[in-house]
Amino acid sequence: MAFRSDEDKVAYWKENLSLLVKLLIVWFVVSFGAGILFVDVLNQIQFFGFKLGFWFAQQGAIYVFVALIFVYMAKMNALDRKYGVNEE
Repeated sequence: MAFRSDEDKVAYWKENLSLLVKLLIVWFVVSFGAGILFVDVLNQIQFFGFKLGFWFAQQGAIYVFVALIFVYMAKMNALDRKYGVNEE
């Protein structure tokens, strides 16, 4: 379960950090953007009987966070297979 070369190790971590940055940007936009910055605009839209901005601040962000965990898991499993460091 070792990297084939030092270049593979560097490339693996670059791709890993790139994925993390992208997911953190989504996390920030959903939590801070939808829950705080754009709450007034989003509150003009009803979602399941609640104002959308309120819903994102209370529940929507949590659903997105859980989805991000599964996205990260799937992408990292694919990355592990690509570089031959998967546990299977």
